[in-house]
Amino acid sequence: MTTQLEQRQFCSFFVDGLYFGVPVEQVQEVIRQQPMTRVPLASDVLGGLINLRGQIVTAVDLRRRLGLPARPAEQPPMNVVIRADDGAVSLLVDQIGDVVDADAEAWEDCPNTVQGNARELIAGAYKVADRLLLVLDTGRAIDPTSPDARAPGA
Repeated sequence: MTTQLEQRQFCSFFVDGLYFGVPVEQVQEVIRQQPMTRVPLASDVLGGLINLRGQIVTAVDLRRRLGLPARPAEQPPMNVVIRADDGAVSLLVDQIGDVVDADAEAWEDCPNTVQGNARELIAGAYKVADRLLLVLDTGRAIDPTSPDARAPGA
């Protein structure tokens, strides 16, 4: 008798060449670039607000949140809309990947090569196919009380 490995599914995406994933059960939808309204005096981590079929959704720029270089102006962001305790929040990413299956036994702690803000926001990693899938801790990534997510001078 063979045992079935427990599988987890992740919605994958890319940010500055890094391969990330969030559990599919946290994802509400994935959408193309949306018109965004900037929020005066807000941290640059807050990309702005988008109107998602009448619902106002906060957009968090993952490049800024992870301490990575700004997205090139000619590269519009994609939105991964996740379900959070206080409603939907959009994660601005560079490119959408696929739904990826990962074996629960392949879980690893955050790699030592991950440094800075990113280290605090990555729950761990899975080796999938030929790359490393970094699992984003969405709770921390969208937490407005985090020191790196506050407005300048706050």
